[in-house]
Amino acid sequence: MQNTPEDISNAASGHKANLSNPNTSEASKAHSKEVLEKLGGEDAFYGDQENVSKNPNEVAGGLKAALSNDNTTEEGKKEAQAKLDAMK
Repeated sequence: MQNTPEDISNAASGHKANLSNPNTSEASKAHSKEVLEKLGGEDAFYGDQENVSKNPNEVAGGLKAALSNDNTTEEGKKEAQAKLDAMK
């Protein structure tokens, strides 16, 4: 393992899947829990995503897509429009 963020996230994903697998032993689940804690717990999944800055053009594009999506509820469209207006 190279210890890149991707490698750590992949390892954490496997151990997290093991924890929810009903076919694995309790010893295996205990090991996975221990490894997850060593990898950084929930932060092992690409770290703290709340502190990552978002590209405003991509955010605006997603909001505009929501406005034109037939599957978006009226409430969702109003919320997307409000967020888009707040970006201006």
